[in-house]
This record gives sequence, C-alpha cells and structure tokens, in this order.
Amino acid sequence: MHPFDPIPRTEPQQLDLFLAGPLFFDLVFTDLPEDPRPGTEVRAGGMGSLPGGVANMAVAAARLGLRTGLAAGFGDDAYGSWNWSVLGEHEGIDLSRSRVIDGWHSSVTVSVNRHGDRSMITHADESPVSIEELVGETPQARAYFVDLGEERVVDAGGAATAPWWTGALGTDALIFADVGWDDSGSWDPRVLDALDGCHAFLPNRVEAMAYTRTDTPEAAARALAERVPLAVVTLGAEGALAIDASTGEEARVAGVPVTAFDATGAGDVFTAAMITGTLQGWPLVDRLNFATLCAGLAVQNFGGSLGSPSWNDLATWRIGVLSRTEHDEAARELAQRFGFIDRALQQGAPQTLRACATIGFEPRR
Repeated sequence: MHPFDPIPRTEPQQLDLFLAGPLFFDLVFTDLPEDPRPGTEVRAGGMGSLPGGVANMAVAAARLGLRTGLAAGFGDDAYGSWNWSVLGEHEGIDLSRSRVIDGWHSSVTVSVNRHGDRSMITHADESPVSIEELVGETPQARAYFVDLGEERVVDAGGAATAPWWTGALGTDALIFADVGWDDSGSWDPRVLDALDGCHAFLPNRVEAMAYTRTDTPEAAARALAERVPLAVVTLGAEGALAIDASTGEEARVAGVPVTAFDATGAGDVFTAAMITGTLQGWPLVDRLNFATLCAGLAVQNFGGSLGSPSWNDLATWRIGVLSRTEHDEAARELAQRFGFIDRALQQGAPQTLRACATIGFEPRR
C-alpha cells in the first residue's frame, strides 16, 4: 500500500484509545557546541526527524500495546507522506479517521536542544478541515484522550461547535483530559467546567495550581479530585501524585533517576502509560510508577514520539536494574518498586513495532 492510499473506515475491532489533534513534522537538532549566532554556522552532533504534536501520545500508546486510533490532518507533501508511513505502517496506528488534505502542506517544527531545554521554530497554516470533520461520529473505544484547550469551530451564528468527544459522554468509555499552557496568564478556572463527564485530568503542577488557585500540588490534586474521579498532577523529574476517588487510593511517587537527553513529549508518554495502567486495572501506585518510568526512559532517547519506550525497552531496563541489585542499594530499591513489571511481562506483554527517526522521500504514484 502506498503511504497515501486511503484507509477504509472499517474499524473491525474496538480501539483501546482514540485521540485527535494537530500533527507536525518535527526536525530536531541536538548536541550543539554553541548557540547559533547571526552570520554563523553551527554543526549539530545529532539530528532526527519524527512525527510530532498529537503523534507523541499516539506512538507512546501504540508501543505499550494499546490499539490506538488517530484523527489528524496530513499534509499533501513529502513530510506528510513520511508521517503517514511511520504512524500507519511502522507504528501500527489506525489512521482510518485521518485524512490527507489536498494542496495543504504539513506543519513543520524545527527544534534545537540546548542548555537542557529546547527552542522551536514552527510554520503551520490553519487546516481547512476541522478535527470534528475528521472524526465524524465518535468511534468506539475503551478510552479517549482530549485537549480541553483545543480551539472550537465557530458557526455562522458565532456559537462554538461541540467537541468531537461529546459522543463518548455517558458511555462506559474513560475520557482522559489535559489542557495546554495558558499564554494569556489568566488561567480561567471556567476551563475546568469542560471536565464534566471526564474520568481523569492530568495537568502539570504549574497548571494544576494555577487553575485551582492553590499553593501546593497536593492541594491542587484535592481540588481537582472534586471534579474528576482520577486527578493526577505531574511533578517533572520529582515524579507525580494522584487521587483516585473511584477506588479511594492516593499515591505519590518519586521520579526515576535518568540522564535526560531530550524532554520532548515526556508528558504525553506519561499520560499514555497512565491510560495503559488504568485500562489494565492496576493499583494507583503502580500506574504512577509505570508512567513515571516510561517518561523517564523516553527523555533518555531522541525525539518526542519515537523516543517513547516499548515493552522490550522496559524489559531491557528491568534486566539492567536486576543485574545491579547485589552491590547497589539504589538498584535494589528500584527492583522492589517496579516488581509489578515482571508480572506484566509474564502475562505476555505485546510485541510492538518501532520506527526510526530518519526521513525517506518516496515518489508519488
């Protein structure tokens, strides 16, 4: 099948996770010896290409074995062709709700990693096809991920259309929500009204405290737990905390010690792992530990989507930890903390596909 051949909208089996949103072609430069200055050339030690934006979470979920469906607009160019091939063929994501938009070029971001953070330059034209048009009737899935900050289509009367995921409200499906950074700085708490009917909300601590007008992540989590059954607040390298009102569990876990290389998409990987553990019915502390580990492994690798770990990566990490337990107290603590991974592996964790961060231009037919 050519990368741009249409995929029939059959969906023969229920998806585990469905999500929708804007897609990017990311070009990432790493290992720069100095900052770029006007009139100079800097040679980067590393470079890679990868699908970005909504693809970060879609790939992370697929690599953890979730049957993942994605609705996104793909540019009608070489970048879009490569994104389509990587996501649909190499990562096994269901693209039956996605579409190649004739005459529209891919959104492109160039990211430069320097000083432990990244700077980005993005070019993106507004998509002529809305997310609601791409999704159509909400597909059946066990879980959905939604962005509360996603812009809504406004009709002729000035009213915003209902978000694509309203068709899942009132069903047995679990809706996991997040919200992007508020550039205005207002942090209007009315944004949280959209959580009605959602199962989980997973902001970082700055967002959580700003929206709830609280002073600590713990207080923010308690305020959010009054709105959703599962309130999760991420703490970056320090770990995460959560309250699950549906089970009565509360938990806080520390971060996993890693050497960070590229933090792009770490939050998306965390969320994909939390969704995986929730669908598996794991205890809250195991879900938080699993999500923190997956995010930690991701930042050690290159790229937001293609750096996310598979079960093979988790097994390799586990073997490495166990090999050090005899003489390393920290390794013994990690081995005990993540013992639940052995049970998951013994139950037959799925083998997943994996793409490489290298672009190949294929001729159109």
